Amino acid sequence: MIILFNPRSTRPRNRRLPLSVLALGAVLEGREEYEIVDGNLDENPTATILRLIAERQVEMLGVTVMPGPQMAAAVESCKEIRARHPKLTIVWGGYFGSIYTDAALNAKYVDYVVRGQGEDTLLELLEALRGQRKFETIQGLSYKDIFGLHRHNPERLMKGPDAFPWTPYHKVPVEKYLRPSFFGRRTAVHHASIGCPFKCSFCGIHAAYGNREKLESPARTEAMLRHLKTEYGADSIQFYDMNFFLREDHARELADRIAPLNMQWWCEGRIDIINKYSDATLAAIRKAGCTMIFFGAESGSDWVLKEMEKDITTEETLNVARRIRQFDIIPEFSFVIGNP
Repeated sequence: MIILFNPRSTRPRNRRLPLSVLALGAVLEGREEYEIVDGNLDENPTATILRLIAERQVEMLGVTVMPGPQMAAAVESCKEIRARHPKLTIVWGGYFGSIYTDAALNAKYVDYVVRGQGEDTLLELLEALRGQRKFETIQGLSYKDIFGLHRHNPERLMKGPDAFPWTPYHKVPVEKYLRPSFFGRRTAVHHASIGCPFKCSFCGIHAAYGNREKLESPARTEAMLRHLKTEYGADSIQFYDMNFFLREDHARELADRIAPLNMQWWCEGRIDIINKYSDATLAAIRKAGCTMIFFGAESGSDWVLKEMEKDITTEETLNVARRIRQFDIIPEFSFVIGNP
């Protein structure tokens, strides 16, 4: 059995669907026996994992790790699990392993690190652990050889969401993740793309996923949102895409498709991209339920923006604020204080 572990990263009241481990579960579905343990839901996830190991034959513990609180929780749990089960294979993936690969491998309780998109790498790693292929043939994998030296295989090319199966919502109690938000009483989350083609110098997206963005088809996004609404009663959505509005034609088709769902939603967008959209498209986006867009303004100084390689100006930020106000969409702006 495979255990997919999402260490605690937030307060229980703020928990959302653990999309990273659900994405891995999607490729395991129907092929492998697996369980998802979410530290944002489980009060004692380490004890749950230890119980599963005692009850079942566990082959691998896969851990998704972001820098910050989740990393601290992952370290604590993995140390205890390794101490009790020294032969269990422990694999780290996610942003921390992708960006700080050597630091992760330095930990005695981490055997392998999956960099970037992990679905195919996970399946191939299972084959290698079972003696069906060589570790050095697995793209996106880092590991320690028999001498303890770090080995980093070539990067894996990223695939779009449509290349993988649907999210296996049945593996988690979805109703416990539909929490109140500014947008509704039962807010779900969805990731309709992966990656970002822009080059902001402070961002970790490139280090983890390269400089391309792959979009989910509007038809599939609409189908998954409809499923969340009809099966679980979701009334609103937070899109976790780094850049939700990459192409105007794609955004317009998606807006037209999801408008009948009558769901309010939030997303992230680029200031320069939205400034180029037509009034008709912005009106369609609002009609589709878009309530708020998060923009990376980052600075009120044009020279700082140039240093950041943001490729926007302060005037563009002011302009986007003026424009979307006409369509009753709330602009949410982030700023970096003390840019390194």
